[in-house]
Amino acid sequence: MPNLPQTLEEAVEQAKVATKAALDAGYTRLQVELLFPELKMMPIAQQFIPAFEDLGSQLRVYFPDAGAAALARRDWGEKPYAIRGIRDLNSEIQPDEQLILFVEPSSVEVQEVEQLCQVAMDRPVVVLNPRMEDIVTIGIGLAGRRLRERFLNLFESCYYLQPLEKAAIFRAYPSGWQVWVEKDSDYELVSETPQKPVGEALDQILMAATGENPDEAQPLRKKGLMASMQEFLRALSQ
Repeated sequence: MPNLPQTLEEAVEQAKVATKAALDAGYTRLQVELLFPELKMMPIAQQFIPAFEDLGSQLRVYFPDAGAAALARRDWGEKPYAIRGIRDLNSEIQPDEQLILFVEPSSVEVQEVEQLCQVAMDRPVVVLNPRMEDIVTIGIGLAGRRLRERFLNLFESCYYLQPLEKAAIFRAYPSGWQVWVEKDSDYELVSETPQKPVGEALDQILMAATGENPDEAQPLRKKGLMASMQEFLRALSQ
């Protein structure tokens, strides 16, 4: 069972292993989420994608727009696989492509992503840090609910890392959903569940582990793992 990562680089390595394990287990719709503010996805994608480069031309990578795709092609050098913007003229999935990877698709592109996934059929699709559930764009009414039921809910979270105040939610397939809490300048595993803990369930876990009401928690007094990672990520995004 993987432990909470000590660095962003370690988190990306864990994400590679978890994604490969989920693909080997037969999952065809997967998402990887590193939920840090201001995280730049281009360097994350550059570290993550080599895990699948052995597929060569059978891999296809999509960015939200043509500009980001062109930047990746320029900075990454010659690659055996296609790198395209979702709305590029030559963005169609080819018959011999076996793995489709989307980098940070947003709710603006969700319709195109869904259409491409339909074309992919049973071929595996991995989305890296999706932002497709923006309430402002897809809405909270019937249309938004149908989109979630029809498409967004199909994706299994094979890797997930979200820092909280004095805590973190973590999942690396095949392990369950874990909650880690800061104790004595380190982080300790306090809960593991089959489903992602949210809302009241998460509050109860944190209260049981810390004895504090999450709504009344005091700011961090000392720099723990997540504070250090936040600093590292801010430096990375400069």
